[in-house]
Amino acid sequence: MMRRLLLPAGFCLGLTLAAQTTPAGPVRPEDTPAQPAAAPAEAAPAGPPVANWIEAQVELHRRGFSCGSIDGLRGAQTAEALKAFQRNEGLSETGELDKATLTLLLLTAPVYTTHTFTAEELARLEPVPDTWLGKSQRPELYYATALELIGEQYHANPKFLRALNPDFNWDDILPGATVKVPAVAPFTSPLKVARIHIRLADHVLEATTEEGQIVLHCPVSIARNVDKRPVGELHVIVVAPNPDYTWDPEVFSESPEAKELGRKLIIPPGPNNPVGLAWIGLDRTGYGMHGTPEPEKVGRTESHGCFRLANWDAVALLALVHIGLPVVVEP
Repeated sequence: MMRRLLLPAGFCLGLTLAAQTTPAGPVRPEDTPAQPAAAPAEAAPAGPPVANWIEAQVELHRRGFSCGSIDGLRGAQTAEALKAFQRNEGLSETGELDKATLTLLLLTAPVYTTHTFTAEELARLEPVPDTWLGKSQRPELYYATALELIGEQYHANPKFLRALNPDFNWDDILPGATVKVPAVAPFTSPLKVARIHIRLADHVLEATTEEGQIVLHCPVSIARNVDKRPVGELHVIVVAPNPDYTWDPEVFSESPEAKELGRKLIIPPGPNNPVGLAWIGLDRTGYGMHGTPEPEKVGRTESHGCFRLANWDAVALLALVHIGLPVVVEP
């Protein structure tokens, strides 16, 4: 059962969000306080320093410094994540695996693990319709392929996963089949977030404590149109996990389908929903921070005004925020 929350249409395409409920009653996203993080496990014994960029990316993800999709390459997003880690540790922000960084960026667990496919998750895989009308007629927008499922669950680029499993047939999978994957898990933190900073020039979002410690760092997409990039202090007013989405043809006026249909559609929840697995609404009409079904495109300048994150980062952020949290958008 779901409760639908209506939001005013705006630059983020106009949204209708469905908040999940619990047996005790419906969740009210507008009243949702900061969600408590899972109790931290005992600290793992320090291992060796990371030896390459794959190991660095995996360990940074574990610590809340998202590099985007793990691919083993030192791209711009990986360099930004490493600089954030270095800043947190009081090191020079070189963005390189220098000697000082290697003394602190130690592996806390093996780099790789395996994933065993279940009959349940394979049965849910289904191609995503090409049309908005087709999407609206589905009960959910789950992952379309096993590669997409594993890529998102383990924060990994599909090409990297193929290279990691060269003899695996991703198009013909039976329950019980296993693949090698980066050993990352959903990020949680017991630290209290006091504010969020979004730096437009760097395409970066950081959630910090009152003292300025970075709790979560991740790449973010920003508006294509400069006039639709808000600058200044905003505040969180809505927190909604696994939302649905209202497709408004007026926002997609360039679409032939929008001209033909001429009516709004409700797009069901799921990782392939246009706003992904999390919506965090802001106190500027139509603006918010949300997930996306295309993590490889995060960090670009292409949104309608909202701030897009990879689904794994949006879900992590959702657990850290609370109503009223300041969001400072910097040029």
